[in-house]
Amino acid sequence: GCGESCVDAVETVANCVPVIIPAIAGRLDAEDFVERIDGLLLTGGRANVEPHHYDGKPFPEDEPIDPARDGTAMPLVRACVARGRPVFGICRGIQEMNVALGGSLFYRVHLEPDMQDHRMPRRDDITVEEVMEPRHTIHFTPGGSFQKLMGCDAVEVNSLHGQSIDRLADCLAVEALAPDGVIEAVRLKDDPTFTVGVQWHAEWEPHNHELSRCLLEAFGEACRVNGVGAERESGRSLRPVAI
Repeated sequence: GCGESCVDAVETVANCVPVIIPAIAGRLDAEDFVERIDGLLLTGGRANVEPHHYDGKPFPEDEPIDPARDGTAMPLVRACVARGRPVFGICRGIQEMNVALGGSLFYRVHLEPDMQDHRMPRRDDITVEEVMEPRHTIHFTPGGSFQKLMGCDAVEVNSLHGQSIDRLADCLAVEALAPDGVIEAVRLKDDPTFTVGVQWHAEWEPHNHELSRCLLEAFGEACRVNGVGAERESGRSLRPVAI
């Protein structure tokens, strides 16, 4: 689930040291591990969060799953929230955050009444640039932190997801919605640091997308201010941001 663009975004935009966590559910002590990192970035991924984590209907047999990642990421989310470590969830990452904190997901949002198809375009000759180009508008919650950050009411984002948030976790607040009502961004209520999830791929060319760049920069700053690393050099977090 961790591509080069995520590593680059953490290093060059968040200005932190990226360290990739292997999916080793059951063998990673989440509570101990978060004492060793300054922040957690949850990347996108092909497989979907399995429905037994939120009492959903079973997947079809051919649905891609990744139980090792489910079992690694969600305990880390809960441990980070409990200890005030910054978390930035991207695409699958926002879904993991919501489920880890008590919410649920739509299996296929485009099958829900009045919902649009948020999946990537399906074409054999499509380029990655076409896949990642902006697909729809998101509208910020009035008075929310995204609106204050950007000084506007809406921006365009890319869209590559089949699942989306259904029941929002009680501890999360909505920061942005798609035109059809799909939740596109959340933030932890009464957040002491930076605990944010976004449904689009914010790691894709953030230098060309002001909101994504600003969020990655804010995440990096939160890692430096709220992380556990005692030493800092040239403004960079010397302890890792796990991805």
